[in-house]
Amino acid sequence: MAARKKLDFEASMTRLEEIVSQLEQGDAPLEQAMTLFEEGAKLLRECTRQLDQAEQKVTLLTADEDGRPVEQPFTGEEP
Repeated sequence: MAARKKLDFEASMTRLEEIVSQLEQGDAPLEQAMTLFEEGAKLLRECTRQLDQAEQKVTLLTADEDGRPVEQPFTGEEP
C-alpha cells in the first residue's frame, strides 16, 4: 500500500467527518470498520497536533505599565 500524502487540516477534518458518518451507519463489515477506525484515530492525532502548533503561534498583544506593547503567549484565559 502506497503512503498517503499528508492532508492539510481542512481535508483531514473532512475525511474524519466522512469516516464518522460511515461508522455511524453501522453497516460496514468488521474489518472495514476497524480500518476506518484506525484511519480516523490517525487523522484525529494529526489534527490535534496541528491545532496545538497553531495555538503555540497565537500571541496576545498587551501593554506593559508604560503602555508599550508586549507579546504574551496565548493561554485562552483573560490576562
